[in-house]
Amino acid sequence: MAIAIDDQAELYNQSREIAFQAKAQALELSLALKKLQQAQAQLIQTEKMSSLGQLVAGIAHEINNPINFISANVPYASQYTQDLLSLIQLYQQIYPQPPTVIQEQIEAIDFDFIIADLPKIFNSMKVGADRICTIVSSLRNFSRLNESGVKSVDLHEGIESTLMILQNQLKEKPEAKAIQIIKNYDCLPKVECYVSHINQVLMNIISNAVDALAEKRGRKLKSSGINQNSDIQENLPRITISTKVISSEQVAVVIADNGIGMTEQVRHKIFDPFFTTKSVGSGTGLGLSISYQIIVEKHQGKLDCTSMPGQGTEFLI
Repeated sequence: MAIAIDDQAELYNQSREIAFQAKAQALELSLALKKLQQAQAQLIQTEKMSSLGQLVAGIAHEINNPINFISANVPYASQYTQDLLSLIQLYQQIYPQPPTVIQEQIEAIDFDFIIADLPKIFNSMKVGADRICTIVSSLRNFSRLNESGVKSVDLHEGIESTLMILQNQLKEKPEAKAIQIIKNYDCLPKVECYVSHINQVLMNIISNAVDALAEKRGRKLKSSGINQNSDIQENLPRITISTKVISSEQVAVVIADNGIGMTEQVRHKIFDPFFTTKSVGSGTGLGLSISYQIIVEKHQGKLDCTSMPGQGTEFLI
């Protein structure tokens, strides 16, 4: 009987040891799988951003040449036109009674309107050309393919470039209200970072904020009472971007929206690779995971998120 009990004890100990080993192996496999997923996510996102950067840089280059030509020639064209109009007006002073055929042509083309409107047209062309130059500059700043190393940069420049890239998503549309952008910028020193990667993080987080506001942008606001205007203002879709100096070696960027928010369960998973709450085809679940790696692992920084359902979301970089 004693032998049987000893055998059972030995068998129990062996089973327990096997169970411990299996648990340890399962944990190892889980960690290996997580690392593999992170590596896969990093590879996919790096390839995607590299392709995007090359595309953006190529488009910026192709647009830059013709727009420089236009920008350089608009002032000359405007001046030449003013000179010709002045010459015509001088003719009118010296010959106030032109032949009938000329008078008829003056009336036919509404010459007085042309004199008044032509400078406005050239001014609009200059404003449009300057706007395109600004967009091209933002595209170049965003891609920064030639700056793969650590650089001292102005974070506000990266934020502004990102907002410029996303301008079409922020503006008012027939089916969606415009997103109000509120900026609370502190006087930041230049920050040493991998600039293209930081721009990637800004793009990921601000894009997510835009998506989180989709429901609020399409909702018809209803309010009544003496606080009607303030209620409507409070419910307008908005993204608030704040920067501040934390210490001599640390700065913070806070990006907050007043969108749908998220549950605590979702919030705990948002930095996991391939986790997404978006519909199939709308998101890969890589953006925030890569952003976390960029800020925490690559820059030894901190990336936190606070959110509540219906109360919006705030990211602290």
